[in-house]
Amino acid sequence: MKRWLPYPQVSLVLLAVWPMLNSTLAPAHLLLGAFLAWSLPLLCNGLLGRRVPLRRPLHILRLLAVVMADIVIANFRVARLILGPASALRPAFIEVPLDLREPYAVHTLASIITLTPGTISSRISQDRRRLLVHALNVPDRQELINDIKLRYEQPLKEIFEC
Repeated sequence: MKRWLPYPQVSLVLLAVWPMLNSTLAPAHLLLGAFLAWSLPLLCNGLLGRRVPLRRPLHILRLLAVVMADIVIANFRVARLILGPASALRPAFIEVPLDLREPYAVHTLASIITLTPGTISSRISQDRRRLLVHALNVPDRQELINDIKLRYEQPLKEIFEC
């Protein structure tokens, strides 16, 4: 079964998203969506790399909710900063020490930081022990580091590493 359907979760997501992207439930589109949901993971099987076991699925949903809320809140904060005086901005590069060991977890953390407006992951160190982050407004460096570690790194550690 794994040979013909290597990533069933990816196939289900593709099958669900395809009608939404096309705004139709026409049989031809559903058939095309089913074909794509089957064939794309099959064709990309070699590119997707090793499978990483995810633990604690409820933590994934909680982290997703935190990230989505942070993105919305950060949009308003960034808008207020940009529309305000330039002297209010305190941009800075900060090196965040990482406790994560799983490479996928480190890259997921970097992606979450980049998705959140006002912050960008600039570099992951060779040993994956430090993450260089640029933030638009940093009144307290340690507070930002603690926030990243508590809100994102700790849940990722629970999800990927237990």
